[in-house]
Amino acid sequence: MAKDTALLVIDVQKGMFLEEEPVYQGHELLDTLSGLIGRARAAGTPVIYVRHNARRINDSLHPDNSGWPIHPAIAPADGELIVDKREPDSFYETTLQQELEARGIKKLVIAGIQTDLCVDTTCRRAYSLDYQITLVSDAHSTWGSGDLSAAQIIAHHNKMLGGWFVAPKPASEIAF
Repeated sequence: MAKDTALLVIDVQKGMFLEEEPVYQGHELLDTLSGLIGRARAAGTPVIYVRHNARRINDSLHPDNSGWPIHPAIAPADGELIVDKREPDSFYETTLQQELEARGIKKLVIAGIQTDLCVDTTCRRAYSLDYQITLVSDAHSTWGSGDLSAAQIIAHHNKMLGGWFVAPKPASEIAF
């Protein structure tokens, strides 16, 4: 990929992998992300992490809790950017857009958690801000909800977002 591309990893924090109810296929997700991050780093593509800061102290993603740090399996390297957010939109009241502009980034490869919330919202917002977006179709995850399984939600979002906002591609097809 060109020098105007960055890998954006959304909310892959320890709290998403709690034993009571871990994110769907969490270990596979971490393996896929680790490979993707390694390839991005080797190509000199910036890896940018987004970290959710929950407002409620009893939320595992609150900065005072053990679930807040980025998962150690994909921990940022020295100097890699971490953008903290409080809402599902990674751009809303954050420095993300300014950081991307400062680096000349026009294309985003997006992966992370939660498919139907932060990943979806960030993809839509990035599209509205004129970024070219690749959604890594096998490197985002969620939990089941109501009558839908996590696998159904992921497949639906790959198709729905791919119809307008993003180009969905599996990690194996992403070249940096």
